[in-house]
Amino acid sequence: MSDPKLRALYGLKYNPFHPAIPAEDLWEAPGVGHFFWRIENLVLDGGIGLISGEPGSGKSKTLQCLAGRLEQAGDVQVGVMERPQSSLGDFYRELGDLFGVHLSPANRYGGFKALRARWREHIHSTLFRPVLLIDEAQEMDTGCLVELRLLGSAHFDSECLMTTVLCGDTRLPDRFRTPALAPLGSRVRSRLVLQPLDPKDLRNLLEHLLQRAGNPDLLTADLKVALVEHAGGNPRVMTGLGAELLELGISKNLPQLDDQLFFEHVSPPSRRRRTKRQAS
Repeated sequence: MSDPKLRALYGLKYNPFHPAIPAEDLWEAPGVGHFFWRIENLVLDGGIGLISGEPGSGKSKTLQCLAGRLEQAGDVQVGVMERPQSSLGDFYRELGDLFGVHLSPANRYGGFKALRARWREHIHSTLFRPVLLIDEAQEMDTGCLVELRLLGSAHFDSECLMTTVLCGDTRLPDRFRTPALAPLGSRVRSRLVLQPLDPKDLRNLLEHLLQRAGNPDLLTADLKVALVEHAGGNPRVMTGLGAELLELGISKNLPQLDDQLFFEHVSPPSRRRRTKRQAS
């Protein structure tokens, strides 16, 4: 869907239901601000933070908000892992790329020492721990998670060399109950568990997205109610259906999206045929 169509028909700067909305326009869920504050404090001392929740609950967007806040801090070095499912060798290669350390796959001990030396240099010069953000962390190999714990720990576990925030679905905290990962789970210092949003918060999210995109009246009041009720507390369900309705609205050249469009889209074909026959 092209931006010119969105602007011409609805006056939108961008698609409010698309995942790639501007970072500065992201919505902050209730209770998230306190978690951000705790992570910002962890940057001074190091440690592990955890974001978890059901699929579609807003974990990745929360992590994106956190990344933006940390990057505004100036001297905080933030690395975002792109491939959490890597083997141990590729895990070290990516860490080397993120923190500017040339690592040899044949010398993993040398890589271990080089990374820790780089982090110590950063701490000495800025007093801040480097930050590693890992989305979809439930996909990480157990060996990589163990290595992550060992890499960041020094002086008999009395010193943390970095701040790590792991983000994943409910499988991630479950894995921390296994013998191999229980030591990592016990070191999590700040947790954020994202729950399904209540209707009021989901409506606030919807209003925020429309307002920031440039057209708070894109949807009728009845359609907003229908979207919130249909989503069942899940932001991804709501925005996914909103994107579908926006595409339909453009295809029909509608000046505004209403609940009639919603019911036409979500009703089974057999029900739609019966409705048309009854109307005739």
